[in-house]
Amino acid sequence: MASNSTLLAFLCLVGLMVGASLAQLNPSFYAKSCPNLAKIVNGVVANALRTDARAGAKLIRFHFHDCFVNGCDASVLLENAPGIDSELDAPGNQGIQGLNIIDDIKSAVEKACPRTAGGPSWIVPLGRRDSRTANKEGATNNLASPFEDLDGLKAKFSVFGLDSTDLVALSGAHTFGRSRCAFFSHRFANFNGTNRPDPTLDPAYREQLRRVCSSSETRANFDPTTPDKFDKNYYTNLQGLRGLLQSDQELFSTRGADTVAIVNRFAKNQDEFFKNFGRSMIKMGNISPLTGKKGEIRLNCRRVNSPPRADEGHDVM
Repeated sequence: MASNSTLLAFLCLVGLMVGASLAQLNPSFYAKSCPNLAKIVNGVVANALRTDARAGAKLIRFHFHDCFVNGCDASVLLENAPGIDSELDAPGNQGIQGLNIIDDIKSAVEKACPRTAGGPSWIVPLGRRDSRTANKEGATNNLASPFEDLDGLKAKFSVFGLDSTDLVALSGAHTFGRSRCAFFSHRFANFNGTNRPDPTLDPAYREQLRRVCSSSETRANFDPTTPDKFDKNYYTNLQGLRGLLQSDQELFSTRGADTVAIVNRFAKNQDEFFKNFGRSMIKMGNISPLTGKKGEIRLNCRRVNSPPRADEGHDVM
């Protein structure tokens, strides 16, 4: 069966056809061992989207939160167990959703291709394997915070070889999905100790959000215009001071920043956004993958495998 990190790399819904590879990763990695992998994964994701418009946003968030901690190795999926301090308990992952969709995909792939080692979309380089460890500390420190300024965002992306264009393009995933009010309500009043609201948040939009936020756990749409559609409106929202998170608006409202021109370019041309998003997703998906004999292919997304018996062979290790 395909590894969980490979499945995470598949679960994104915008794109273009772009070829790329790194180390042993290859778009045709499963061509013989599981030739219908893409069709199986796309089918389960399409079914999830019929009942949950936010399914795509949930899965992209998992992919992002996985790659920024120990590389793209599915460590974010591991739950607490002996020797495993789950990344799911780190502050940036609390409230993350979509594990049920990943479990459904895993079940479908396992049924079609048991124990096989080894929206629009782009060609995803395949062949990643799954980590046998998690890194809660890394999940706490490596993930970008919604309260982050632009310098902090750039620093966290730069560590993984991602530049300003990657930062702006990947942030565009906030064109759909939702966020808890706890992550942006600090912008309503006494922002950064000024006794005033965040000046980069449109006043009318601020009051709209204030009405939505009945509690810190209430969720608001990232995009107030087309909340369930993957489009360029994330960038036009930033131009209108309607970025939901402080970390979103920093891309456009930081004076003299190189990200401003990139936001303007994507706001003007959706195809340009889509092209760069696909490239940046591939680039992010190539962060320190486990390949070859490293790691394993988990049978259960949330647990490391038990040591194989002598008569089982080694296809999942």
